[in-house]
Amino acid sequence: MLMGHQTAEQIPTYDDIYAAQQRIKGQIRTTPVLFEPQFNAALACELWLKCENLQRTGAFKFRGASNAIARLEETGRKGEVATHSSGNHGAALALAASVHKRRARIVMPDNSVPTKIEAVQRYGGEVIFCAPTQQQREKGLADLVAEGCIPIPPYDHADIICGQGTAVIELAKQCPELEVLIAPVGGGGLISGSAIAAKALLPGIEVMGAEPEGAADTALSLEQGKRVEQFTPDTIADGLRAMVGVLNFEIIRKHVGGVITVSEAGIIDAMALVWRHFRMLIEPSSATVIAAVMTQPELFAGRRVGTIISGGNIDLERLPFKP
Repeated sequence: MLMGHQTAEQIPTYDDIYAAQQRIKGQIRTTPVLFEPQFNAALACELWLKCENLQRTGAFKFRGASNAIARLEETGRKGEVATHSSGNHGAALALAASVHKRRARIVMPDNSVPTKIEAVQRYGGEVIFCAPTQQQREKGLADLVAEGCIPIPPYDHADIICGQGTAVIELAKQCPELEVLIAPVGGGGLISGSAIAAKALLPGIEVMGAEPEGAADTALSLEQGKRVEQFTPDTIADGLRAMVGVLNFEIIRKHVGGVITVSEAGIIDAMALVWRHFRMLIEPSSATVIAAVMTQPELFAGRRVGTIISGGNIDLERLPFKP
């Protein structure tokens, strides 16, 4: 059963991620990788952008949601599904569920980005609002489970982690000589799956996370040597406001070299830099990986760096810079 908080014994392997890729390859897009010499000159490294903002639903989350629903289909488990989400996982689950003629119910913070609320509804999901805290998100999901819904966690489950890791299977073929991989860190599903796949396919690669200073619970957890359970996020990167998951944190401790924290100004500057060089609008959450390179350039100077651009679902009415 798909339930949150698994144990370290349930950490998936690369074989599990490969199986997920085979399971969902007919549903997801193989997203492109962008490279721009002038952009690289500005950052003093060779940098590739894995554009998950061009994935179905506009974010990497469709990978994990598709794998989770496909696993339910394999086991013959029927019924409505439910989750909590700031938007991207909710939209992904709504679409993945609709592909298999299931209903999806999504608990969302009442301060979610309006365009993300609209996306969940457009893909057929029912939105249930809650106060913008982790505790209320989890309570809302628990209430739906009590009504009979099947929970599909947004990040803290092997099926989700394996689905997200399929992006790096693609990236390893597209850019086989990478030295560093950077992924955003929120709940930890993307970086967990990415790290497992990267370590298997790109020997010697260094995996780093990027996290807003205002939602730096993972960096704090690594510093303290244990997962912190209380952290009030305050960041423009709405997709990274969730607390890192239990299983995810175990994987991060094992496979990730560190987490770079970035400022709000740095996130906005990174969004603007990507716009100037690629004419591409990315979410603040995505921009954290570019901001990480800008924040600590000495770590990346002259190296071949892969970054996962996690999503592009941005509210144009709230764009924090002037294109």
